[in-house]
Amino acid sequence: MAARILLPLMLFLLGSHCLSGAATAAGRQLLQARRAGDPNSQVKFDFSPFLIEYKSGRVKRLMGTDVVAASSDALTGVTSRDVALDPSTGVAARLYLPSFRTTAKLPVLVYFHGGAFVVESAFTPIYHAYLNTLAARAGVVAVSVNYRLAPEHPLPAAYDDSWAALKWVLSSAAAGSDPWLSQYGDLSRLFLAGDSAGGNIAHNLALRAGEEGLDGGARIKGVALLDPYFQGRSPVGADATDPAYLQSAARTWSFICAGKYPINHPYADPLVLPPASWQHLAASRVLVTVSEHDRLSPWQRAYYAALQASGWPGEAELYETPGEGHVYFLTKLGSPQALAEMAKLVAFINRD
Repeated sequence: MAARILLPLMLFLLGSHCLSGAATAAGRQLLQARRAGDPNSQVKFDFSPFLIEYKSGRVKRLMGTDVVAASSDALTGVTSRDVALDPSTGVAARLYLPSFRTTAKLPVLVYFHGGAFVVESAFTPIYHAYLNTLAARAGVVAVSVNYRLAPEHPLPAAYDDSWAALKWVLSSAAAGSDPWLSQYGDLSRLFLAGDSAGGNIAHNLALRAGEEGLDGGARIKGVALLDPYFQGRSPVGADATDPAYLQSAARTWSFICAGKYPINHPYADPLVLPPASWQHLAASRVLVTVSEHDRLSPWQRAYYAALQASGWPGEAELYETPGEGHVYFLTKLGSPQALAEMAKLVAFINRD
């Protein structure tokens, strides 16, 4: 109500004293459009701070849209380059190769970025910096996957794109079609990793790999779930009994998948999986990281506990960072806590 009163008043005052005639006309047109129910200005779904979708179908992303070019990074010595995996869909990847190389081949890390399935990319500054640092410290050939985003491409598009990218990594290394993967990559040390939504993707791909198998009999050595995006109706934490939170979580998840899967689907809430299904998790070891002030932390801890209790034959590790929020390590890359967490991830990858 206040906005409907104040906007005409502001336009009147500004138009009388300091707006040009063109600006005043534009203001009148804006008011007329709103009064006429212009779908380009009417909000259909407000997913702040990530994006806003309008009734016209227009999507305005509020973050995660800047990109940086692949390069030779002066700080880490890592070289990166971009590869189009499927030009018809726009699915691509950025590959990272550390400068120090021995005659022995390097582990291959397939990484999935976060962003609630709706923002960010493999090419944004925050992920470019993180992957440069990780590739240098872990000594890996890293493949950062650029999957399609919701709502234009609702789930399962991100899962299918990421699965296609994983298959591309395997086939390119085997066929020699990608020089970095074939010359430097050791597929006997294949790892999946991701943060937030990317952690969710890494988990679901590891399950799919166990159910369907991987090309050439490849096996995933380890999966690192960094503050993974899991939530649902399982009785976990205080939010599980908060009707307002559960309603908001269900609406958000429905937006991400266009209503195809309920919030208690295993894609969102792996805690609903029967113990037998955990046996399909195709990895020798799993690392789950949790940040103390992450609202998703109860589901992350419950995931680790469920994995351990399931009888899954691999090794599960839980790493917790006190005093920090969700995926803090991306924006505080040089902080002592972030460096300690990265050291844990590096050790997880390089342990025999």
